[in-house]
This record gives sequence, structure tokens and C-alpha cells, in this order.
Amino acid sequence: MTDPRIIVALDCATEQQALAMARRLTPDLCRLKVGLELFVAAGPGVVDRLIALGYDVFLDLKLHDIPNTVARACEAAARLGVWMLNVHTLGGSRMLRAAREAVDRGQQRPLLTGVTILTSHSQQDIADIGLSATPAEQVASLARLARQAGLDGVVCSPREAAALRREFGAGFLLVTPGVRPADAALDDQRRVMTPAEAVAQGADYLVIGRPVTGADNPGKVLERVHEQVTGV
Repeated sequence: MTDPRIIVALDCATEQQALAMARRLTPDLCRLKVGLELFVAAGPGVVDRLIALGYDVFLDLKLHDIPNTVARACEAAARLGVWMLNVHTLGGSRMLRAAREAVDRGQQRPLLTGVTILTSHSQQDIADIGLSATPAEQVASLARLARQAGLDGVVCSPREAAALRREFGAGFLLVTPGVRPADAALDDQRRVMTPAEAVAQGADYLVIGRPVTGADNPGKVLERVHEQVTGV
């Protein structure tokens, strides 16, 4: 069984667009991420249809609410059969533990990861919301919170991956958005690396969106990124 390290972000406005893109890719080389835009537009049915095409689905809703609400949402997400889901670590320890317990109660147990600081955030951005630490310090602090709550890993910038890998070792998953092939535009990402650099820093899974989905030949770009990640 393959274990693709690339997660293609389906940042699509409609289910039809998402399914069309999925058919231009292959589950042998990637998993798929369903985020807020697509989930709100298409509903949970799009997850079923992507799974039916053979894909593992990362449900990226960054759940952040009172513990009971997040727990119930995690239970519902797990019942969809997703491979991974996430919550926001800024929700705090009680919320993270409630999410962990909710996922563990279900018959299907997706990987549960915690979002730390968004890869679009600069030092000024996090200062604007009242956080005095540097992005790296804030990510490390929130990753410790996630680890203590029993989460499987965190979502972080590849620029923080090496430090987190040193601190937490190989058993703690690092999922890194902000990955761009060397010739790709940055779009709204700030703290980025190439696929090969992210893997070298210790990332387990790489989230890549527009460089793949916006290409004239998404399948060919995916193959090229896969080669960069695996060396094959």
C-alpha cells in the first residue's frame, strides 16, 4: 500500500471542479485536502465522492470552539471516513483533549493534527493579534500543547519543521503547507520552502495547492513534485 507524502489542496469553489481535478491526479501519488471553501460549498458529500475515487482525504476545517462543540464536530468528521482532520491549537488544552477523546471513541480513527500558526502569518501579523513571541516560538509552544493533549502531530510551516523534529522525534507528525516548487509563485504564503527542502527539514506530509491545481497539466506537475520528494 502506498503512503503518498503529498497532499494536494482542492481549494475549489464547487464539487464539480474538485472532482474534475481529482480525476486528473492519482491516489498513488497524493492525498487530497478539503478545506473550508469546498466543504461549505459542497457539503460532506464531496468527501464521500473523493474517497470513492480512491483518495485519502484530509479534512482541513481548523476546528476552534468550546470543547464540547469541537468534540462533536470531530466525531462527525470521523464518521465521514476521513484520513486526517485538524483542530486549531489556539483553542487550548481542554479543547484539544476533548477532540482527542472524541476521535478515540469512534469506530474509525483518523489522524488528528493541530494547526499552529498559519503559513500566511508574518511577525507583524501575529503581533497584531496580541501574540508577543516570534512565529517559531509560538509554533513550538503550541506544538507542545498539542503533544501533551495526545494529538498525532501538528500543521506548521516547513521553516519550523527541523526544530520540532529535533524536539519531538520521529513519532510526531509534521504536516507542512507553504510548500512551493522552486519555480512557483508564492501567492499569499510567507514562510515557504521547496518540497525537497521541506522533507530535508523533517516534514512528513507536504500540502501543495495552486502550483499543482493551477497548472495546465496538474498530473505532470504532481509527478515532478513526487520525484523531488522521493528522489525517484
